[in-house]
Amino acid sequence: MIKFGPTGNSKSFYDAGYKNTVQAAKFCKDMGLDCFEYPFGRGILMSEDKAQEIGQAFADENVELSVHAPYFINFANPDDEAVQKSYNYVLNSAKFVKLFGGKRVVFHPAAQGKVSREEAVKKTEDRLKILAEYIYLNNYEDLFFCPETMGKIAQIGTLEEVVGFCKIDKVFIPAIDFGHLNAREGGSLKTVDDYLIRLEYMISQLGYERVKHFHMHFSKIMYGGKGEIKHLTFEDSVYGPEFEPLAVALKKLKLEPFIICESAGTQAEDAQEMKRIYGTVDI
Repeated sequence: MIKFGPTGNSKSFYDAGYKNTVQAAKFCKDMGLDCFEYPFGRGILMSEDKAQEIGQAFADENVELSVHAPYFINFANPDDEAVQKSYNYVLNSAKFVKLFGGKRVVFHPAAQGKVSREEAVKKTEDRLKILAEYIYLNNYEDLFFCPETMGKIAQIGTLEEVVGFCKIDKVFIPAIDFGHLNAREGGSLKTVDDYLIRLEYMISQLGYERVKHFHMHFSKIMYGGKGEIKHLTFEDSVYGPEFEPLAVALKKLKLEPFIICESAGTQAEDAQEMKRIYGTVDI
């Protein structure tokens, strides 16, 4: 089943008087949303007891949780000691998504740094092979680890790079952020065909079954010559991308992703709007 939900708590959540993420479960359910991504972007500063409390609240409302691992991850870092921290960030995120009762860990793969792109991608691939070994050693192979497409050109994370990372092992499935792709490609996503080309490429490389329930982020994003500048809301009519042609493409290909909205402050409302659009488009 296709799912829609926000990352973190929206402005409206706090405006309604809610204060903590345990309450977000009912908030999402009342809005007709199906999932929620907990952002550990600045680090994991939560007790195991709190994680279990949050997980139970979401289970009670039948809203599925995923997590976003800390932003500090960089598998192209030339320093092997520093890379060990990246492994630990992903594995600790896996520990907490299990406590939540969830299945998906999203992470940013790497930054290019001062080396060639080819060298940075190769180093990232080598480290992800090691990460896969750690995943099996820690008995996390029942989870999905989702390298994300990135919005800044200097970051590792084109569509092709992410698909390549997912070929390393079946524990990896793509996290496709279409706002990021649109930003790094200078406004490339406009038509149904623009989306179909990218989705069909994923299927051709990874197979339909691995792509059917891929992880997805969506928001409108301001961009410039270096790619992503900042996340916007659905009120934007300049930068895009628009969700409707993507909804048509998803229906045409019978794909049912786990869709997380990353709009700036209106992520719950915009997730609700995506669900409405998806329910109304014809193919």
